Amino acid sequence: MIYLDNNATTQPLAEVIEAMQRCLRDAYANPSSVHRFGQAVRHEVECAREKVAQLIGASPKEIIFTSGGTESINLAIRGGLRIHPERRRFITTAVEHSAVLRVAEQLSAEGYTVETVGVDQEGRLSEAEWAEKITDQTALVSLIHANNETGVMFDVPRLAAVAAEKGVPIHIDAVQSAGKVPIDVTTWPVQLVSIAAHKFHGPKGVGALYVRRRTRIEPLILGGSQERLLRGGTENVEGIVGMGAAIDAALRDGTQIAERVGRLRDELEAKVRASVPFAHVVGRGAERIYNTSNIAFERLESEAILILLSEAGICASAGAACSSGSLEPSHVLKAMAMDERIAHGAIRFSLSRFNTPEEIDQVVSILPGLLSRLTMLSAR
Repeated sequence: MIYLDNNATTQPLAEVIEAMQRCLRDAYANPSSVHRFGQAVRHEVECAREKVAQLIGASPKEIIFTSGGTESINLAIRGGLRIHPERRRFITTAVEHSAVLRVAEQLSAEGYTVETVGVDQEGRLSEAEWAEKITDQTALVSLIHANNETGVMFDVPRLAAVAAEKGVPIHIDAVQSAGKVPIDVTTWPVQLVSIAAHKFHGPKGVGALYVRRRTRIEPLILGGSQERLLRGGTENVEGIVGMGAAIDAALRDGTQIAERVGRLRDELEAKVRASVPFAHVVGRGAERIYNTSNIAFERLESEAILILLSEAGICASAGAACSSGSLEPSHVLKAMAMDERIAHGAIRFSLSRFNTPEEIDQVVSILPGLLSRLTMLSAR
């Protein structure tokens, strides 16, 4: 099997699995217990919190553990808006993850004014529209760092500065970027940042929310006094410890992995474009995160391509979603005003440290014949 679906989830590292197994076996006490065993487990949690803080340049006291990226996003947006009930404007972009857009839809139904900022055909944000829509009456802004479908990255320091100048708090969805590219909240004028462990070889079901000191949010989950009263419930200790182990690896190997995987991604794109004349690399003209390539194959359907890739032992994802029985381009590709004849055939290949040059060569050798079969079938 060749796994090129790492933006969906990544393979846990061996050291992550080992750390979690040790924790399940030897550190099973409740970290809120006052006895020595419980406090030893509390120490494990706090060590992992320090690692999350180190990953993004924060203080450990600014890190709240959650169940993953989606909860972190909901806590940031919902919890942040509750602090300013008099403000009823929420600004985001047209290419956010569904975790943000679904919350935005709900906010709109509740009477908030929700506005989305558009992108150009390369997926780059309209900075003029961004500056125009953010006003001193805006309650909160939410911005994705690296797009999960195209890999296109937004200039967070520059865009966040616009919100900061107007006194508007900003949340950054860093689920696809944290653990892959450097993040330093000491230089980012942001208040909230969402992270998920399973996007950088940690376990599923655990994430974190950075809450800048003196930033107020309200909890969504009420219960005990865990996580500074912002997220009740006994901590997922083994997941948190696994996340810490994944961060150790990311900090240790990050630069080397970025260079090697970036070369593989570029090689994949170059060879596909050379062998498939109707291939279009989505967002090629924009800055992109190094591991992501969205390639659209004109006049073909992504679902059919994915099925044949899967039969050949290759795992990838579609840039389209099934709606009412028909395959439609995703909201991201629609926002980019992509020709539907191209967008319908969009495939996302997302790489990781585990991929090899031999795997890329194998994909490139298989893909043209597979696409040729589909082209002949569609011509009938």
